[in-house]
Amino acid sequence: MKHFYPCLLTGLLTTSIAACGTGEQVPEGESFGANPTLPAPDTSLIPTIRIAPAKGWSDGEAPKAAEGFAVKAFATDLDHPRWLYALPNGDVLVAESNAPPKPDGEKGFKAWVMKLVMKRAGAGVPSANRISLLRDADGDGVAETRTIFLQNLNSPFGMALIDNDFYVADTEKILRFTYRDGDTQINTAGVKVVDLPAGTINHHWTKNIIASRDGSLLYATVGSNSNVGENGMENETNRAAILEVNPATGQSRVFASGLRNPNGLAWQPQSGALWTVVNERDELGNDLVPDYMTSVQDGSFYGWPYSYYGQHVDTRVEPPRPDLVAKAISPDYALGAHTAPLGLVFYSGKLFSERYQGGAFIGQHGSWNRNPPSGYKVVFVPFTNGTPAGKPEDILSGFVNSDGDAQGRPVGVVVDSKGALLVADDVGNSIWRVTPQ
Repeated sequence: MKHFYPCLLTGLLTTSIAACGTGEQVPEGESFGANPTLPAPDTSLIPTIRIAPAKGWSDGEAPKAAEGFAVKAFATDLDHPRWLYALPNGDVLVAESNAPPKPDGEKGFKAWVMKLVMKRAGAGVPSANRISLLRDADGDGVAETRTIFLQNLNSPFGMALIDNDFYVADTEKILRFTYRDGDTQINTAGVKVVDLPAGTINHHWTKNIIASRDGSLLYATVGSNSNVGENGMENETNRAAILEVNPATGQSRVFASGLRNPNGLAWQPQSGALWTVVNERDELGNDLVPDYMTSVQDGSFYGWPYSYYGQHVDTRVEPPRPDLVAKAISPDYALGAHTAPLGLVFYSGKLFSERYQGGAFIGQHGSWNRNPPSGYKVVFVPFTNGTPAGKPEDILSGFVNSDGDAQGRPVGVVVDSKGALLVADDVGNSIWRVTPQ
């Protein structure tokens, strides 16, 4: 115990926060794909803490696009842009948002350290609690019009439009507003559709939503209230799950569970299946547990907190639940340990070449519990016949500079009306637009 505290506290006072963690155990690339390598758990009293300090971009700087692509700023000077939604008329909505107050969040030394870590990572700013509308009327790939579309929300995140009903997932509820094509702001009060799990701990505050293809239902992501149930399973009701919501009646039910922190949701074009990206648990070592993306079926269970990546038991969880472990499904595709995938969109536009059709673009926010760091980029996973068919390819990188500072961190991703990829960057306070070069 003695050697962890000096190392950790020294790291907290330097530009790089790092506890005395172990080196890489799994060769790069082997924690990706349908069959990732899973090493033995590596636990310690104080976990590995290494994060790229948030610095932002200097004038003229931008992330690096992959060969054959170009990137430029679609919008800048935003306030912690987290999530994006493309309206049918070409307007783009951005949720400028951050975590709400958590009066009963985790206590103790580890919680104090994590608060400092999140502040260093750029997550300590107050929430703007608004959705802004961006319009590129002249089609040059830069939004020249910006208006406040909705304000006075409570840590908004997910958005969905069904006919003239616009839905917003605040951290504690789903709201419905009336929208008309071309509106640049909504001034009417929202109507509550359903409450979402929140409370005063609210460990994972982001709530995303997506409409079913026929528009009759909404699906909502709700992250866990802890890492592995340490805040009590009584505080995990309807969490670590995707909820199915009937917006006409306000009724909801658990659609899929055991998903520690699902975020991005998207319908795969060829198969029609619902997919999500999930942030898995921490503090089991550099290469456990791989974050992942997976298709989700009604009634499926993915193990959290009792097991990971199928039926690999997490011995930290008491009491154990072998009955639930026996039901745990392995996810479809690993995205690397601690990469923090948040954004997910399947490509169906016409601007990129045919090889990108039906494949997944994923915004990886970046690790805090790994040395060396992982994530901090946007990747593409090709799909064939509705299933992943290859290793991830870097599409947008360079968010961390040579000094180890985060100039940006990618979050939400969408495809705009022209077929370009838009990426929200909550540290760079920008939205980047990726096109063929």
